[in-house]
Amino acid sequence: MSYIDGFVLAVPNANRERFRAMAVRVAKIFIEHGAVRVVENWGDDVPADEVTDLGRAVALKEGETVVFSWVEWPSKEARDKGNETLAADPRLRPDSGEADIMDPRRMIFGGFVPIVDMRA
Repeated sequence: MSYIDGFVLAVPNANRERFRAMAVRVAKIFIEHGAVRVVENWGDDVPADEVTDLGRAVALKEGETVVFSWVEWPSKEARDKGNETLAADPRLRPDSGEADIMDPRRMIFGGFVPIVDMRA
């Protein structure tokens, strides 16, 4: 059964293209390490609410957009192994010149077991 890593983060609007380019580069590396799919989504209709919302979850600031991303792995075991090898991959070190694209301290993430997966 597949396994999903999900991410929600805030990216400055001015960095949209830099983020997209970085995401393409990083997605290829994730796939090399066993991921089967990487999806990055730029917020388009992300409403604010009075109690809780995605913007509050990432401490969204003026001039930023919420990004929702996920990585699909063939299994949790493949994800665990992939994350282990990704951590050692020098292409993902913060000194890559991309450290200022977004603030990783405001990213939320987690691993998920799919319980429904329907397609047309």
